[in-house]
Amino acid sequence: MLEQGAIPAAAVSEWGHVRLFSPWLELVDPAAGRLLEPTGWRTPASGYPTGSVWISGYLAPLAKALGDRVRYGVTVTGVGRKGRDLLVDAGRAEQPFVVHVQGVDGTESRIEAQAVIDASGTWSRPNPVGADGLPALGEAGAAGVLSYRIPAFADAEEFAGRHTVVVGNGHSATTAITELARIARQHPNTKITWVLRRGTVGGTFGGGEADELPERGALGLRAKSAVEQGLVDLVTGFRVERIEATDDGAVLISEDGRALDRADRVVVLTGFRPDLSFLSEVRLDLDARLQAPVRIAADVDPNLHSCGSVRATGAADLAQPEQGFFIVGAKSYGRAPTFLALTGYEQVRSVIAELAGDHEAAKRVELVLPDTGVCGGAGLFDDPTGAKGGACCAPAPQVIQLGRAPVDSTV
Repeated sequence: MLEQGAIPAAAVSEWGHVRLFSPWLELVDPAAGRLLEPTGWRTPASGYPTGSVWISGYLAPLAKALGDRVRYGVTVTGVGRKGRDLLVDAGRAEQPFVVHVQGVDGTESRIEAQAVIDASGTWSRPNPVGADGLPALGEAGAAGVLSYRIPAFADAEEFAGRHTVVVGNGHSATTAITELARIARQHPNTKITWVLRRGTVGGTFGGGEADELPERGALGLRAKSAVEQGLVDLVTGFRVERIEATDDGAVLISEDGRALDRADRVVVLTGFRPDLSFLSEVRLDLDARLQAPVRIAADVDPNLHSCGSVRATGAADLAQPEQGFFIVGAKSYGRAPTFLALTGYEQVRSVIAELAGDHEAAKRVELVLPDTGVCGGAGLFDDPTGAKGGACCAPAPQVIQLGRAPVDSTV
């Protein structure tokens, strides 16, 4: 196992202050639990850990149990077939994979392998603030004002008494709003503007009490409450075209010419995308929109679904044309924004069974995902009515418009 960071679960440590909405029993892989039990470790009976507690209570002990099977400070720079570039067919499947790696000291080496599982996630590739998927004009120049990470209540001094703009519509953005609202309650001069690209609120606040993960539903309700209490100004239909840096902040300007009040900080939480740069010599079959394995793309496509209850995915769904190569975890969902630890555990169980030759076990589905309580597609992007573009289960909840109508420089 190759870990780019210097510690176990280095990416999780970067959002260690965030509380997961999955309970402990859904955050521990059964096989990992069995591996840890001889050490005296026991699964915590209840509760919702933060990322840091998840590391200390499970991921770090697991890494310790795996010992030198885990290599730290290793960056994968490329994956290919030994002696075969992407073009060559002859004898391709008979050759081992070669994984090119670089250590923290710059030393390069390569590892030969019969199979490769890419579980590198998407954390290192946050989407830009630009509404067209490209960096907004001026985004690079305003880098000192922008952050692509969820703010922490512990860093209140950075936001208290200042204006923060949050751009995004998913769970990360909702978490950011709840953290900033906590700061605003203690520091009344704090201003928060929440920017949604879509023209309606729609499912922004989640399924509430209908969510089968109670903490996920509660997260949306807390954000909704912050808007209703006037702690947060909600702006809809605002698609950032450019950012104009000022001496002490930045101004966001939309494609239709609207401008927000100058912001001291801009928190960009517009999702993530997979890093495919080191897979240029591996034959992949990915969906053109999601950059996810094509066999699961329709099931996780946010244009069609917002349900948590998509089907479980296994080895057959995750395998690539390059025999022995699998994409698992959050990276397997490509640009789709919703992923649960349970999904990843089931994926890996199936893939390992396939590699071990137990094809029947690989085909079995041993997972039922909890429903979000929000069903139906994300809706037609420009439809002000919030009409759904392909329901996946029950009728969608009623659309609610909250906050003041956006006006130039007064949101």
